[in-house]
Amino acid sequence: MNKIILLILASTYAFCLDARPSGFAHEANGDSLPNVLPANRADLLDSRLRKEAKLAYATQQLPSNLEDWKILRETIRQEIIAHSGIKVDHSLPLDLKETGSIQMDGYTIKNIYFQTAPGVYATANLYIPDGKGPFPAVVNMHGHWREGKLAESVQSVGHSLAKNGYVCLTIDAFGSGERATTHGDYEYHGANLGASLMNIGESLLGVQVVDNMRAVDLLLSLPFVDKENIGATGASGGGNQTMWFAALDERIKAAMPIVSVGTFESAVMGSNCVCELMPGGLTFTESAGVLALYAPRALKMCNHHKDSNPTFYPAEMLRSYENAKPIFQLHGVADNIQYELFDLEHGYAPEDRRAMLGFFDLYLKEKGSGEARDEVPFSTLAMEKLMVFKLGERDPKVMGIADYARSRGQKHKETFRAGGAVERAQKRDELRKLLMIENSSGSSIQNVHAYSAVQGWDRMALSTSSGKLIPLLHWSPTVKPKTYVVVSHMEGKNGISTSMLEEFKTKNWGIILVELSGTGEASSPADLLRGDLSQFHTLSRAHLWLGKTMMGEWVEEIRLVSSYVRDKFNPEQIIFDGHKEAGLAALFLAAVEQGKLDALILRNVPLSYVFDRRETIEFFSMGIHVPGVLPWGDISLAAALADIDLTIAQPLSMSGRTISGEELAAYQDEYNSVIERSQSRTKLSFTP
Repeated sequence: MNKIILLILASTYAFCLDARPSGFAHEANGDSLPNVLPANRADLLDSRLRKEAKLAYATQQLPSNLEDWKILRETIRQEIIAHSGIKVDHSLPLDLKETGSIQMDGYTIKNIYFQTAPGVYATANLYIPDGKGPFPAVVNMHGHWREGKLAESVQSVGHSLAKNGYVCLTIDAFGSGERATTHGDYEYHGANLGASLMNIGESLLGVQVVDNMRAVDLLLSLPFVDKENIGATGASGGGNQTMWFAALDERIKAAMPIVSVGTFESAVMGSNCVCELMPGGLTFTESAGVLALYAPRALKMCNHHKDSNPTFYPAEMLRSYENAKPIFQLHGVADNIQYELFDLEHGYAPEDRRAMLGFFDLYLKEKGSGEARDEVPFSTLAMEKLMVFKLGERDPKVMGIADYARSRGQKHKETFRAGGAVERAQKRDELRKLLMIENSSGSSIQNVHAYSAVQGWDRMALSTSSGKLIPLLHWSPTVKPKTYVVVSHMEGKNGISTSMLEEFKTKNWGIILVELSGTGEASSPADLLRGDLSQFHTLSRAHLWLGKTMMGEWVEEIRLVSSYVRDKFNPEQIIFDGHKEAGLAALFLAAVEQGKLDALILRNVPLSYVFDRRETIEFFSMGIHVPGVLPWGDISLAAALADIDLTIAQPLSMSGRTISGEELAAYQDEYNSVIERSQSRTKLSFTP
């Protein structure tokens, strides 16, 4: 492909793009391009993903004998650790610091912070009964209450436990409460913020597990704590933390997750937080497998009939309970897995706390029958009294997700930069694994559905062996074209500027417009969610549960489309022109599989996966994230492995910030350096 033509086209289109975070073109097609699929059709994405989840649930059965269970148990443990990126150092100094103390009626509350990972500090409240002890202790984890540990329902658990002779450590979840990006500015730690941790090879779920394991380390270091009797509890997202961390940490003797246990199957196509996502979870177990890890320890689940979240419906919890109970029976402790249902809405209610006290009394104090008992009356405190720091005066050691992801990402970049020659074949194999497309070669086009032409555009849909239907529009010049351009826009085909299409037509190029999964006619109404969630939040989570990535799915779809174009029209060259994530997917395709594309024009793509700024983090969708991409080598390495003519127009940061001037020159040097280290044939151009 003539490089000059690519540069001209990239520059021409640059004037048609809007620099705002929406990513829409200034000159979208006012007269909408024709549709391919019929109106009022079923949600094809939703039905396919739900079906895959049902099949996965059916395959994840637990053994009927202890010998086989011991083998599977260790496998599940190791898979959880690997898939969530858990790395805990129990020998790391806790560096416990106290900032305040409040004397209550019969107990004291200390405002503290401590180190959970190298350079990572958690804020917490420590509730301590009066007396010498030793007292049984409980780690208390909060859900998605904006104020974190300060919320009334969360601190109520601490007050109640302390009044009843338990030490309680209530910890702010990473990115929440006093661990938000800006101290005192409570934020939702999910969506793209929490999902950004995947790019550094970690997960929000995994970081929370580490935090809570270190909370146990802290409790065990205190002389007034009974080290043999540690419990865990939490509601909603806090119950989810309870389930995962206590399943892995056998120092927890009894655990009580509230309104949180369901099935992995029901989480697919749900809108739950990314802290409740185990990437690849349905490829190796189901919720029952995690619950079974508790045996022979004690576990009690409380769910509510009026819960509005389908993942937490009592019926879903009961499915997991029934499948996990036989493992407890094999251990001879069938009564150690329990549940209780309340006619309540979502939350940690007084009824839950009464059940909690009876449960912990039995298993942590060896008192009572385990039945619910009344609380000792207590009073909650104004939030400012339980804050570890005065508003805006947080110790810099306590960082939020943004600073953490940025710092870790930059360290991964430095490590890769310090390396030597790139092992191309190895890096391609690694990238396939990261994209989760190792078996994509088995996917094929099963049928091409052709429909009548409209406005000069041929309409067709490719049905694939993986159950997809990919809508295409085809423009064929009167003279057989030597070049075909495949165009994909993340706002669907009507986001493509008319002037760009006219430019392609004047070049006598054949044109294929493709709408990737989640975009245009291939979108899912299930992804139209509340405003604080990222685009493709639901779809991205669903794919990850099933052991896929949206980016990998887009790579696969572009591969099939390019193969169709080459087989059907036999062009001399295929150019892919992609906007935002679509362009990045095409680059990854070129990096892992040669010969599918001959040249790339990428519009508004990020130059690096390193976290940029919090303010406009939703510029790209949640589908852009690739678990472990920064430890692997970043976008510059993908460009080097592509061996292709590559033009990047209007390059951006991961938050959609325009890259130009000296910063762009530095990126040019980085890309050229990686191209040289990889002995690559890529010819690269940036156009502002």
